[in-house]
Amino acid sequence: MDYVKLGKTGLDVSRICLGCMSYGEPGRGTHSWTLDEAASKPFLRRAVEMGINFFDTSNSYSDGSSEEILGRALRECARRDEVVIATKVYFAESTKPNARGLSRKAIFTNIDASLRRLGTDHVDLYQIHRWDYKTPIEETLEALHDVVKAGKARYLGASSMFAWQFSKALHLARQNGWTRFVTMQNHYNLLNREEEREMLPLCAAEGIGVVPWSPLARGRLARAWGERTNRMDRDDVSRKLYEGTNEQDKRVVERLGEVAAKRGVPRAQVALAWLLSKPVVTAPIVGATKPNHLEDAVGALNVKLANEEIAALEEPYVPHAVAGFA
Repeated sequence: MDYVKLGKTGLDVSRICLGCMSYGEPGRGTHSWTLDEAASKPFLRRAVEMGINFFDTSNSYSDGSSEEILGRALRECARRDEVVIATKVYFAESTKPNARGLSRKAIFTNIDASLRRLGTDHVDLYQIHRWDYKTPIEETLEALHDVVKAGKARYLGASSMFAWQFSKALHLARQNGWTRFVTMQNHYNLLNREEEREMLPLCAAEGIGVVPWSPLARGRLARAWGERTNRMDRDDVSRKLYEGTNEQDKRVVERLGEVAAKRGVPRAQVALAWLLSKPVVTAPIVGATKPNHLEDAVGALNVKLANEEIAALEEPYVPHAVAGFA
């Protein structure tokens, strides 16, 4: 396993981050395709064995059961100081007032609830899951700063938003002496490269660590075009993100297959190697529900693409509408 600093921080993280949205009780929340605790734990144990120390979850995944499963599994197979736990705040399964969003009240309530579910006294990276249009960003930033000062989070991160919003948040934090965001978790892969316009250059200029979600486009970059899976047929978010660009995406997936075939390696490894070739990317967030998913992710670290291969992978891409901010 390779390790790098998380943005400009001194924190060492594995080049592969294990995303834990796939781990949660199927009867809780909106994701019916998740693995229950018994099925999830082998993946978390194997990740630790392979040297992965970076784990990403959210208070909203499977109504909080993802945090519960992750916390129990890591306590069984790793010391707390050996792992980097990231979780998020914004979404909530409850529709009651103040449950959702980034108000001071919501942040304070949700960090404590996340810590209880994870079974720890702090998270290493606390991220805002989306931009809250109903709460002043100053209120959010000061509350997050207070969470850090209370020792409940070591670092702060953000997720999908417009570059102007992220720039504003970084500026206000610096101006007021508040803890700044050190990471951006955004939607970035071979099928959606719109972040290359403004967000990634901003992150490079500010020394922000980029941890892309859906690096394999929810599996579309891991298999031949037209192959279907149970999750693809049941995942509403997947349809919203990709079903409207099938014609454009087909050419990219076919080109990926050509490069992978010449290399003699799985498509997933090439798709991840492409992301890892970008200097601004710290660690793609990879989901794993089959044993080969982890093997392919770690194997991608050994795939070094030539400039000609990178150009071939990027050539078929056409601009997409912005997706994944809601």
